[in-house]
Amino acid sequence: MEQLLMAQRRTIAAIAILLVVIASCLIVVPETQQVVIVRLGDPNRVINRFRPNADFGQTGAGLVWRIPFLEQAVRIDKRVLDVDMERQQVTSLDQRRLEVDAYARFRVIDPIKMYRTAGTVDKVAEQLQPILNSVLRQELGKRTFASLLTPERGQAMARIREGLDREAREYGAQVIDVRIKRADLPDGTPLESAFTRMATARAQEAATIRAQGQKAAQIMRAEAEAEAARTYAASFGKDPEFYDFYRAMQSYDATFSQKDSNTAIVLSPDNRYLKQFRGQ
Repeated sequence: MEQLLMAQRRTIAAIAILLVVIASCLIVVPETQQVVIVRLGDPNRVINRFRPNADFGQTGAGLVWRIPFLEQAVRIDKRVLDVDMERQQVTSLDQRRLEVDAYARFRVIDPIKMYRTAGTVDKVAEQLQPILNSVLRQELGKRTFASLLTPERGQAMARIREGLDREAREYGAQVIDVRIKRADLPDGTPLESAFTRMATARAQEAATIRAQGQKAAQIMRAEAEAEAARTYAASFGKDPEFYDFYRAMQSYDATFSQKDSNTAIVLSPDNRYLKQFRGQ
């Protein structure tokens, strides 16, 4: 009986050891990670490597075998990551000092190269941050402050992304996007003088628009009056008697319908001015 119990204990212990060995041979790789299997310090293979446009479930994630103690699993984030630039001053082409705050978004596309050059994703972000600072400073130094308020800003961001991406490829990473969160003038006199110049420029622009509008209105009014005169001349030329009658009525209205006037006008009945009243 005692020998049977000892045999059962040995069996249970062997099963437990076997389960531990099997568990140490298996690792779980989620969809959000890619794993570099390092064998005796040398990268051997990549599990769940990033592939553009690959659907979930078709990338190799899940349970993966490895040789325990000989192979080490280095996990690398597969998602898009951010690297923030410390707020710094940049001098633009027109010698304006700007307070710039920017960030870049990247992902690891060559995990073996990243492991050999940087080791971890955090190290990649640390390496990209000073490069982003340098590329941003060089590119904004070629442009004026006003250009950052126009669509030209998008061109600057594209060039910064291209320059940073070239450097990121050395670490097995790909820069997807670069954005400037803020680009402001420093507080104090530079900012106030910039606001004053902007207000003056807008006031000059408004005055120019008003002057152009007044000029256009005068031209349109003169053209309309000339057209009206031509129309009157053409119509009155067809009936001169009616034209005399119409002009006389206008004169009578201007002379006799003056409001709040104490002026008295005395005319003889045969005065030529009153001929339209006599039917002449």
